Formats: sequence, structure tokens, C-alpha cells
Amino acid sequence: MDSFRYDELVQKALVSVVREVLSEVASNGLRGDHHFYIRFRTDHPKVKVPTFLKERHPEEVMIVIQYQFWNLKVSRDGFSVDLSFNGIHETLSVSFSALTAFVDPSVKFALQFTPSFDSGDPTHADAEKVSTKSEVGEDGKIISFDSFRKK
Repeated sequence: MDSFRYDELVQKALVSVVREVLSEVASNGLRGDHHFYIRFRTDHPKVKVPTFLKERHPEEVMIVIQYQFWNLKVSRDGFSVDLSFNGIHETLSVSFSALTAFVDPSVKFALQFTPSFDSGDPTHADAEKVSTKSEVGEDGKIISFDSFRKK
């Protein structure tokens, strides 16, 4: 190994934050005003969503975990959750490698990811690059780690 893959290490660390938060919610429910906007790639090979959702959002979609969600289950590699679409419960299975953003607007917290595609699909050749942002502080400024990466 010639150099450290800091981008991969940061990605793993940030995914562990999402995994821990979702695991806590799966066990104990949402607390206070917390709720989540989760964006992910619907074209990722490790994502399973209803056909109508993929047709409407062929590349990326945002879901909300707030009032109406059921059966949230978290694993090492991803999560599944039942959401209601037009009164019908549908199960979504999302790999953490498909995430593009995780936001908890109640505390002005956000993480941004560049998903990794394991499919070898050349249209996603640059998807291995990691971009992370974390919104912190009372001023609401976003700190970007991209500027520290070797180009």
C-alpha cells in the first residue's frame, strides 16, 4: 500500500454514523423532533425499491423517515424500511453504499456521500470517488472535506 485511502476511511466512518443512528431508531423509535431525509441511488445494484418508484426516480430518490415508517431493520451493509405510498405499504432495501445524503434537519446535521457501485458498470466509473460533507456549528456552515483530497 503506497498511500492511505483516506477517502475510503472517511466514507466508512460516516456510514457508521448513519448505521448507528438508524439502529437506535429501529430499537427505540425517533426521539424529539428528529427525522431524516435519506437520498440514495435507485439504480444501484444493491437497492430494491418498488417498480413504480424506480420508474419515477430512475437514478436517485429521497425518502423521509418521520411519521409513517414501519419495520426499520438495519444490518452491517444497509437497511430496509416499509413506507406508505398512496396508502400502500412498500418495502425498500437500501445498501449503505448507495447513499448520497443523510440529513437530520431538526439539528441541522447533514452528511453527503458519493455512492460506490460494485457492478463494474462503466457509466459509474467515477463513483468510487468519495465526497463527504458534514454540516456543523450554530452558523449552519458546511465543512467540505473535498478540498483536502489529493486530486
